[in-house]
Amino acid sequence: MKKVFTIISLVALFFVATPSQAQTRFGLKGGFNVTNMSLSSDVLNSSNRAGFFIGPSVKFTLPIVGLGVDAAALYDQREAKLADATISQKSINIPINARYTFGLGDTAGLYLAAGPQFGINVGDENFKIANTDNYQLKKTNFSINLGAGVSLLSHLEVGFNYNIALGKTGDFSLNNAKNEYDSKNNAWQISAAYYF
Repeated sequence: MKKVFTIISLVALFFVATPSQAQTRFGLKGGFNVTNMSLSSDVLNSSNRAGFFIGPSVKFTLPIVGLGVDAAALYDQREAKLADATISQKSINIPINARYTFGLGDTAGLYLAAGPQFGINVGDENFKIANTDNYQLKKTNFSINLGAGVSLLSHLEVGFNYNIALGKTGDFSLNNAKNEYDSKNNAWQISAAYYF
């Protein structure tokens, strides 16, 4: 625990000690996602569905060439089909990604990004399936992002991302039985961002 606290303190000190050399940009980010819901196949088959996300974003570049952090507050809607019902997950997601960019300075560059994402459910939580089964979304969720993309002309970014749910996203109960099954809602994402 002391090692973790020391590392966090050093990183925080680095951020505070060099603000005059750092570059911060605010922007707008949006895109599309395809949900891949995993649920025990002997219970129900789920299918992928398209969704979207949009919201403000901030990008912070450290003085070390190519190293930075981005964060956003995104309204995210994901859907998946279960039997005769459509499960619609509406949430506010807050991704915080460490990133490394390499290329031709502000003209063009490729970046790799990874980091945690925190989600808060702001939509319906309970869904009836076939009038007897029940699917219930969690109030909060935690996931990890892995992605890459292209930066152009220091303002535009186009990215590709895979969002991996850690822990269950929802509970499925069959015929009001005591048996409950966990589900995870992972998503492939394509995004575009414009930074001012």
